[in-house]
Amino acid sequence: MVDVSHHRQQDQPVASVGGSAPAFIGLTGAVAAGKSEALAAFGRLGAATLSSDAITHELLDDPEVRARLIDRWGKRVVTDDQVARDRVGEIVFGRPEELAWLESVLHPLVGRRVASWRLELAPGTPLAVVEVPLLFEAGLEAAFDATVCVVAADPTRVERAGARGTELLEGRSDRQLSQEEKAARATHVVRNDGTLAELQQRVARLMPALAGAEGAA
Repeated sequence: MVDVSHHRQQDQPVASVGGSAPAFIGLTGAVAAGKSEALAAFGRLGAATLSSDAITHELLDDPEVRARLIDRWGKRVVTDDQVARDRVGEIVFGRPEELAWLESVLHPLVGRRVASWRLELAPGTPLAVVEVPLLFEAGLEAAFDATVCVVAADPTRVERAGARGTELLEGRSDRQLSQEEKAARATHVVRNDGTLAELQQRVARLMPALAGAEGAA
């Protein structure tokens, strides 16, 4: 998966600076810890939510982005006029120079989407939460007022990953910090070893503290 960015640039999100803007929260976690479920819980509890991975997937369908990928890698990355994400993944996996090029194309576009999304938030929105799988690896923690890391026991994560046909890949890539490192860097940690209802209760208990984090970064 492509993270938001390696370096702070003018197109990247920045922490809140007061006024009526809601606190800007970065949500992350290890593979199969439950990031998406936590993001959904924030949304049900009234927060505005956004997934950086979802933005990336949308951008891969953008005609201009598709044209740049074809120029770089040929028509093998396109099937039925759509980018074949699995083929792109095969190209960039283990090839840092190709991954860096892809990120150089996508990162500014992702940053602009996030910035536009924040500007369009309704008045009174309590929190703006963005899920960024490689938040700390990309050095983006300073862009947020606070960060939240979702964690789960390794056996639970293995079971979840197997159920969706994936594997735990942290050990295969130096781009992915361990779950322990992510948790140590986060402002807050939310455990997700139980049910979705229990996860939502933990998120609900955390929201008042997050709402008070505006401008803390």
